[in-house]
Amino acid sequence: MDILLIAGLWLDGSAWDDVVPELTALGHRPVPVTLPGQGDGTASATLDDQREAVLAAVDAAPGKLLVAGHSAAATLAWLAADARPEKVAKVALIGGFPAADGRAYADFFPVEDGVMPFPGWGPFEGADAADLDQRARDRFASAAVPVPEAVARGVVRLTDERRFGVPVVVVCPEFAPAQAEEWIAAGESPELARATHLEYLDLDSGHWPMVTRPRALARVLAEAADS
Repeated sequence: MDILLIAGLWLDGSAWDDVVPELTALGHRPVPVTLPGQGDGTASATLDDQREAVLAAVDAAPGKLLVAGHSAAATLAWLAADARPEKVAKVALIGGFPAADGRAYADFFPVEDGVMPFPGWGPFEGADAADLDQRARDRFASAAVPVPEAVARGVVRLTDERRFGVPVVVVCPEFAPAQAEEWIAAGESPELARATHLEYLDLDSGHWPMVTRPRALARVLAEAADS
């Protein structure tokens, strides 16, 4: 099965470089997406541009596929399920939850000169970055791509309730499945609260498992695709 890989904030398609060969060895065809404004040199990209890039990759797949979104890009994966519910076999959300209709995509950090730069490691100290050593942190920070303001502050639009019938796998890296269940039950993810097929897969890592545990992440995604 094709597995579409969408990285979160500040990352381009190369974030999946260590995951791709592992998924290939497990019998799947990984398709990393480089999002407009995150690696293609387009600072004026919008959330709609990123959505269209994801949908183009979905439409290019020969059959149904698994769409995996990391962190903020969980919303992009969910937008794909909303726009192509007949084509998306399953959605995997890695360390993230989809924003609801009418909410900003990822207005989390300060915007400077039209972009949202990587804010440094302060906001991520603790479970998020615990498994990143200094070398990995330096490499991540030096490669981080500032996210265009029109992406981060873009408004999410969801229109097709058939998305709730698309199976969802919540991949839990820096938090436990029980925590994710509690958050959803408490109303912190209205979208997932309405999903009719929801499962949880544990992954012992920080927030960026494609960097620290690519083989384990590939196994989890392959399991999601195979089930």
